[in-house]
Parts: sequence; structure tokens; C-alpha cells
Amino acid sequence: MSRVCQITGKSVMVGNNVSHSKRRTKRRFYPNLFVKKFYLPEEDRWIELKISAAGVRLINKLGVKGALDKAQEKGFIKNY
Repeated sequence: MSRVCQITGKSVMVGNNVSHSKRRTKRRFYPNLFVKKFYLPEEDRWIELKISAAGVRLINKLGVKGALDKAQEKGFIKNY
């Protein structure tokens, strides 16, 4: 799987390493991803998501069902 949060859509960003002499080389900034299991009581099953730390906070705020519905609406996740 790619390094993309399934709830927030956060993905890898590209930037520069800057040395003391100001020489710039390309680097990548990776999102803070976790693989976590969540229980959906409406469907009586567990789902496994690759989510960022911000996605975990969003799930705590909206609930699993609300966060999944919002992610599906925005196109970050197909069907769960």
C-alpha cells in the first residue's frame, strides 16, 4: 500500500535537505502513519485502516462511522 492516510488523505511531501553551506538536496517528508483496527458496531465487524495521527484524532472527534463517511465523500477511501 502507498503511504497515504485513508481518512485525511495526507501523503508524502517533497522538500529539500539544506546543509550548513546551503547546498540543497531532495528529500521526502512522510506522514505519521499507523495501521489500526477499528470496530464498526453498525455492521458488527472490524476494519483495518492505515491512518495518520491526525486521522486518529478525527476518528475520536467524529466517530468511526462519521470519519469513514466523510473520507468516502472526499474520495480518500472507496468502500469499507
